[in-house]
Amino acid sequence: GYDPLDPHGNITIKWDLLQSNPDTSDVRVSIFNFQLYRHIERPGWQLGWEWQGDEAIMSMLGAEATEQGNCSRFKGGENLPHCCEKKPMIIDLLPEASFNMKTSNCCKGGVLSSMVQDPSNYAAIFVMKIGAVNSSDQFKMPGNFSFGVSGYTCGQPVRVPPSRYSSDSGRRWTQALGTWNITCMYSQFMASSSPKCCVSLSAFYNTTIVPCPKCSCSCHASKCVKLGETPPVLQEMRDSNQQLSTLIRCSSHMCPIRIHWHIKQSYKQYWRVKVTLNNRNILKNYSQWNLEAVHPNLKNLTQVFSFNYEPLNPYGHINDSGMFWGIRYYNDMLQEGENGYVQTEMLMRKGEDFPSFRQGWGFPTRVLFNGDECVMPLPDQYPTLPNTGGNGPIFSLSLIVLSLLVLTIVSF
Repeated sequence: GYDPLDPHGNITIKWDLLQSNPDTSDVRVSIFNFQLYRHIERPGWQLGWEWQGDEAIMSMLGAEATEQGNCSRFKGGENLPHCCEKKPMIIDLLPEASFNMKTSNCCKGGVLSSMVQDPSNYAAIFVMKIGAVNSSDQFKMPGNFSFGVSGYTCGQPVRVPPSRYSSDSGRRWTQALGTWNITCMYSQFMASSSPKCCVSLSAFYNTTIVPCPKCSCSCHASKCVKLGETPPVLQEMRDSNQQLSTLIRCSSHMCPIRIHWHIKQSYKQYWRVKVTLNNRNILKNYSQWNLEAVHPNLKNLTQVFSFNYEPLNPYGHINDSGMFWGIRYYNDMLQEGENGYVQTEMLMRKGEDFPSFRQGWGFPTRVLFNGDECVMPLPDQYPTLPNTGGNGPIFSLSLIVLSLLVLTIVSF
């Protein structure tokens, strides 16, 4: 799960034991997305764990369990517990949840933004009261945590210094009785057996468009819609609590997302690039999408016209990677269909280290979409200048023939 562009990125779950009585315990659970660009979108996170004893969730605020389970062992109580499952599955409340069920930083439908894209919405918090049939048992930290999002695996709880909370305008500090951290890491290989995006290339100095490599994402997709066909959208799964199945438009690369990098113009002191993202996934609109690129001249990026941009410097002294994302309410939603694309242009300054466009220098070495690596064309297929590529001999021969013809006419 190591990501060289985000070496410290992870999902951290903080479990605070606030109060422990003979009958019940109060717990506050905080989920933090400490990833620079990878975010959690709908249907959102689904936090699970396994109780070590006979515990049950008596009540909750800010989230809810998907199943109540068998609560027959709690007979005689005034109210049945909220969840009696040995392995509960917890989901976030929706924004329209009633006010008396909410807590701070809750109720986003399980959506967590990334640290760079929207640092104000990268956390989720819920509280719960825990009880057990045998109330004489001391609190036991649960184990076997899961995050419920494809590609993420969680480690075991690690006890850390207790969290501190301020009150009375910061004049008084209280602290938890105990705090545990659970770290969840993402792996693209575990999330999907095949890539999800590919890159095509073109340049003003070459008439050839280098397409996405054939079978970039799949050679034999189980479902794809051919040109002119109507997709059976109404027959597809539409459960808001589950991931949508993938239904793409048929192509040689079979990728849901295609990214095109075009070197548009070259000026005296600058050069201009156009980047287009195309959504070929018929069943999904990508909200809060983002694009990461590794390019040696991003350190000389002067202006981006219709995307947000933030450089990524995971190692401090190397400024060759950056993150692009849409402008809110303008192009932060990558829709499907005729309008299923977003695009921008950018200007890069030609510094002293500008080595011209030879050998495909003007193109990125790596491209990621929503944190997933995209398939790039092979380096020897990159568009090249006419005097160094396949058009060079033809151009030179034509020039020689034209010169001889002019000399012949002049002599006569």
